[in-house]
Amino acid sequence: MEFGRDFRIKHYAGDVTYSVEGFIDKNRDHLFQDFKRLMYNSSDPTLRAMWPDGRQDITEVTKRPLTAGTLFKNSMVALVENLACKEPFYVRCIKPNEDKVAARLDEDHCRHQVAYLGLLENVRVRRAGFASRQPYPRFLLRYKMTCEYTWPNHLLGSDRAAVSALLEQHGLQGDVAFGHTKLFIRSPQTLVTLEQSRARLIPIIVLLLQKAWRGTLARRHCRQLRAVYTIMRWFRRHKVRAHLAELQRRFQAARQPPLYGRDLVWPPPPAVLQPFQDTCQALFCRWRARQLVKNIPPSDMAQIKAKVAAMGVLQELRQDWGCRRAWVRDYLSSATDNPTASGLFAERLKALREKDNFGAVLFSSHVRKVNRFSKSRDRALLLTDRHLYKLDPGRQYRVMRAVPLEAVTGLSVTSGRDQLVVLHARGQDDLVVCLHRSRPPLDNRVGELVGVLARDQVSCGPAPPLTAPCPGP
Repeated sequence: MEFGRDFRIKHYAGDVTYSVEGFIDKNRDHLFQDFKRLMYNSSDPTLRAMWPDGRQDITEVTKRPLTAGTLFKNSMVALVENLACKEPFYVRCIKPNEDKVAARLDEDHCRHQVAYLGLLENVRVRRAGFASRQPYPRFLLRYKMTCEYTWPNHLLGSDRAAVSALLEQHGLQGDVAFGHTKLFIRSPQTLVTLEQSRARLIPIIVLLLQKAWRGTLARRHCRQLRAVYTIMRWFRRHKVRAHLAELQRRFQAARQPPLYGRDLVWPPPPAVLQPFQDTCQALFCRWRARQLVKNIPPSDMAQIKAKVAAMGVLQELRQDWGCRRAWVRDYLSSATDNPTASGLFAERLKALREKDNFGAVLFSSHVRKVNRFSKSRDRALLLTDRHLYKLDPGRQYRVMRAVPLEAVTGLSVTSGRDQLVVLHARGQDDLVVCLHRSRPPLDNRVGELVGVLARDQVSCGPAPPLTAPCPGP
C-alpha cells in the first residue's frame, strides 16, 4: 500500500485493498438510458434479452442512472428479501490465493477463510443433531438389497414402513428419527454399516444380473436358432413340393407314344432329393422300356433279347455289330442267303434233330475256317440249344465237329469291322472262323452270333459266363 493513495478494509474473508484514485468515477455508471434503449431495439433477440431496461420510453426516464454502489445495495436488499421467504442452503467459497492464479494453494489463506466462515462450528452443530437426512425413496433405493423384506421390491404399506423394517433387521432403529418424508440419521457409523453391507451384496447382485442376462441371451439365441431351423424346414418342404410339381408338369405327356418321354429333361433336384430322383430316373427308364417292349410283336421278342444281350457284351468293345438290321439267325435255311443248298441243309438239320434231340436252331451261317497252319476252308457253323456244330457244305453239310454248348467257355472278337470270331471250348482246340456276309455283302453277323450265344448262356443258368475280349484291332 502507498500512503495517501490506498486504504484497506479488514474483512472476515480476508483483507481488501482499495485505491482512492478514480474511486468515485468507478462508482458512477456512465451507461446512459439512450444506449440501453438502442440495444433493446436491436433485431437480435439475444441483445434485446440482455438489456431489458431499454423498454422504458424516453419520456419516462429523466434521471441520471444509478451508481454502482446504489445498484449493489439494491441487489443485496433484494437478495435478503428472497432469502427471508425461502429455506436457504449456504455455499461457502474458498479462495485458494489472492493473486487469482491457477494451480496455487495458499494454505494459511485457506485456513484463515475456514476459521472466519465458521465451517468447523457448522459441522459440529450438524453432528450434534442429525448429520444426515435422506428421503425415504432415495434411502430405500440405495440400501434395499441389504434386507430380505425390501429386496427386490417391498410389499409393505409405504416406503417409510419398508425403511423401518430395513433398519430393524440391522439393529439401527435407535440411531435414526423418522420424519414425514425424510429419514434423519444421527451418527456416520450408521451409514458406514449400511454401506459395508451394501458393498458385500453388490458382487452377488452383479452375478445374479449377469446370470439372468446371459440366460436371456441364451434363450433369445435358442429362439432364433429354432426360428432359423423352422424356416429351413419349411423352405425345404417348399423346394420339395415345387420340385415334385415341376416333375409332374414336365411328365404329363410321358404316356403318349411313341417316345414315352424320351426327350424330357429332368430338372435339377434339391440335394435332399438327389437319391430320390436317381431312383425315379431308374424307375422311369424301366417303365419306358416296359412300354416300348410291350408294343413289340411276340415274334420279334427273341431277336430283341438277343440284341440286348449283345449290346451288354459289345457296347464298349465294338462299334459296328449289326444292331440296326433284322437278325435272321438261321441263314443256312434261308433261300435268300443259301439259294442252292438250303434244301440239303434242311435234310441234314432234320437228321441232326432226330439224332441229338435239340429244340431250336439259334444260329447258322457259312464261315471261312482257319486251321493251325493258317490255311482256310469253306465251312458252315450251326448253333443249337444243345450243341455247336462245324459242318462241311461241300459234303452235304456233314458234321465235322460237335461241341456241347455247356463246354463253350467264351468268344473273342476284334474291335474292327471284320467278321473274325474265335470260339473257346473247355478241353478242346479253339475254333477260328470268319463269318460270310455275301447277302448283303456288308452284313455284320458277329453281333448276332454273340447275342444269340450270350442270350443262351443267360437262359441256361448254371452254364459258364460268356466273355468277349478284344485282343486286336
